[in-house]
Amino acid sequence: MAKRKVGITDTTLRDAHQSLWATRMTTEEMLPIAPLMDEVGFWSVEMWGGATFDVCLRYLDEDPWDRLRKLRALFKNTRLQMLLRGQNLVGYRHYPDDIVRRFVRKAKENGIDVFRVFDALNDLRNLEVAIDEIKKCGGWVEGTIVYTISPIHTVEHYIQTAKKLLDMEVDSIAIKDMAGILRPREAVMLVRAFRKLTKKPIHLHCHYIGGMATMNYVEGIEAGADIVDTASFPLAFGNSQPATEVVVAALKGGPHDTGLELEKLYEIAEYFEEVRRRRGFKRGQTSLVHMRIFSHQIPGGMISNLYSQLEQQKAVDRIDEVIKEVPRVRAEVGYPPLVTPLSQIVGTQAVLNVLTGKRWSVVSREMRDYIKGLYGKPPGKVSKEVIKKVLKDGDEIIDIRPAALLTKTFEDYKKEIADLAESEEDVLSYALFPKEAREFFEKRKKYEQERYQVKITKNFEESEDMNIDDIKKLIDYVEDKDIAEVIIEKDGMKVAIRKKLQLEVSAVETSNTQVTQTKTKVGEESAKKREERPSTWKPIKSTMVGTFYRAPAPDEPPFVEVGSKVKPGDVVCIIEAMKMFNEITIDEAGIIREVCVDNAQPVEYGQVLMYYEPIEGAEK
Repeated sequence: MAKRKVGITDTTLRDAHQSLWATRMTTEEMLPIAPLMDEVGFWSVEMWGGATFDVCLRYLDEDPWDRLRKLRALFKNTRLQMLLRGQNLVGYRHYPDDIVRRFVRKAKENGIDVFRVFDALNDLRNLEVAIDEIKKCGGWVEGTIVYTISPIHTVEHYIQTAKKLLDMEVDSIAIKDMAGILRPREAVMLVRAFRKLTKKPIHLHCHYIGGMATMNYVEGIEAGADIVDTASFPLAFGNSQPATEVVVAALKGGPHDTGLELEKLYEIAEYFEEVRRRRGFKRGQTSLVHMRIFSHQIPGGMISNLYSQLEQQKAVDRIDEVIKEVPRVRAEVGYPPLVTPLSQIVGTQAVLNVLTGKRWSVVSREMRDYIKGLYGKPPGKVSKEVIKKVLKDGDEIIDIRPAALLTKTFEDYKKEIADLAESEEDVLSYALFPKEAREFFEKRKKYEQERYQVKITKNFEESEDMNIDDIKKLIDYVEDKDIAEVIIEKDGMKVAIRKKLQLEVSAVETSNTQVTQTKTKVGEESAKKREERPSTWKPIKSTMVGTFYRAPAPDEPPFVEVGSKVKPGDVVCIIEAMKMFNEITIDEAGIIREVCVDNAQPVEYGQVLMYYEPIEGAEK
């Protein structure tokens, strides 16, 4: 057998901790080990894209662009790789073409070498702009095929998709088995079929959750695969990828030896094991629910999200019902692969169907957009019954490339965030995640402006000048040490340097107290109103825990006002929950009599949102 060295893409800094640690590894935890990882000889290190961008802004108070730049500076010999969701970039909806092009350019400028590009529906129209711009920038395009199982997704379907990607002049082909349902037999069939089409590298990406990923790699490599994805042992297995150490050891000494040193991999694993222990993260493991992947085809990460959604709704005991509902919903909407953002859209609909007890009575805006074709062409036919329930009068199903309908430009976003954006990268962050980016920029600005509170009082009768250099040294000292304040008094002069973080925490505690008091007051007022309401008024209750919005967007009018006449099926408000905007509709004709919740306020399951009076009662 001819020798052919196999490449390893390490996913520890992106997909692995996204799959096992909810993407919570910080940049500061990555930097110390980066130089050693750079010495290993990985084909590439995946460290950006996917959910990392969102989580940096939303939960870690980090600038994702800053993470990229810092890691680029430390990885001097290794390709850096990102996951790009085609026209969705690193978000959950389609973005305008000029945003896609600028994002790709900036990602390349800041350090990305390899762009793994995919579309959740394998609708390659959604990859055209991204691939074109990556090639113009000199980046490596890894055209990616999302693997799933359905009556639509046959081997021939995947062969035709690979041909189209090669026609788009991609540099490599990846098979993305995000659910861990690819079996060795199918892995061999696909790799052999693709190898007949091209001599370009074939890359296997398998999640371990079903237990077959390592077998897929060994069999796939024998069939002609060139690169496989693995993770450092403490972040391997379970929802993640196979362990790098296991794959390297399995291939060592054979015709496909990776050439990587196990001792260096062990040292890297020891570092991440210490991070895991310190942060309290669990190891990757497969539960009985996960093992049923071959029946329900729900990716491990999606199962975790379903648990999280049900916890928010205080309904974890209904997880089995939801898991049974997911395949049913998926079939009804044309068998989309369960990968971001379609996994969230289908999963949320399954949760809503179970919790409401009335299938398709509550539908997220994202599900409606999917059925209208705004995410791309569904792989199969969508149920006519579902279309009838979901689409409203005037809704049309499009058959063009969805992003062709988007008109907002980079300049529009730039004007909106001009007061806070410090760079083109900032504007792009805002375009992708407006709310999260604005909040991050506001915190950053406040921190930069008030990082230290420096108070200087001096007896101005003294002729001696203040030594500014000494003040700067004090500031550096406070910066480096874990202390909150330094005060020095000498010869009539007092200098106090305080870190603002302490003050901000205090302010937050005060704010929480005020909010609690306000809520109590509102509750008391609601009780009084309840006694005064006519018996003909009926409540509209929240079907989930989330955030209440009266309008479809901040700059648009509310769905209804007090006095508005509504007919069955009309949307009266939106509840944002589970990263989806879920429309609340009314079941009968009536007149809105009272709106009980302020806009953008959190609501609980079963909480009354509005009162309406049925038309018959209102007209008596």
